Amino acid sequence: MLPPRKRDSDRAYEQLLDMILDLRLSPGDMVNEQALAAELGLGRMPVHEAVARLAADRFTTVMPRRGTVVSAVALKDVIDMFEAREAIECGVAYIAARRATEEDLTRLRGLVDVADKARRASDPAEYLKSDHEIHGFLVHMINNTFLQDAADRLLLHNLRFWRLYFSTRPALPGAMLSHDGLLAALASHEPEKAEEAMREHIASSRRMLQGLF
Repeated sequence: MLPPRKRDSDRAYEQLLDMILDLRLSPGDMVNEQALAAELGLGRMPVHEAVARLAADRFTTVMPRRGTVVSAVALKDVIDMFEAREAIECGVAYIAARRATEEDLTRLRGLVDVADKARRASDPAEYLKSDHEIHGFLVHMINNTFLQDAADRLLLHNLRFWRLYFSTRPALPGAMLSHDGLLAALASHEPEKAEEAMREHIASSRRMLQGLF
């Protein structure tokens, strides 16, 4: 049986989200629905619905009497993002350490290996892709739809922020963090250690940013 065909508005949402995440639509850019509809080969209404969903997800912002823009990434947004990541992902790591199967850990080791290769090559684009996959995989390992819904959106905002960060800065040593401590804690099936490893991983990112700003 064939899967149901995606609605045009869902297709528009996915394509516009990709354009925001890879910075083809940069923070502050005006969202011209008519031009985007023509570019995507879709109708104006599906694009309008997609832009409204993106606003609900905080990727676009409606400016009264001006139109809709791609949401900026302000300092407060970054602080809030780190707080949210710590609150959600530390709990995810705790649960994942209890539930991780050998199959899960094998998959996770493969993702960490790819991230390590990108770190050694000073390749931020590949590192960010792998880092996103690692954190996203952890959330889906625990099979909790409530956590997945919250974490998936949060991790997309995290991905956009770091792509924006590396688009204007060189990939300095230490800017791309290792996941080895987190992986070891998960493999040992010790929830407290996994929670603390995730907390330190996120805190290391925050300290690095504080040192720069």
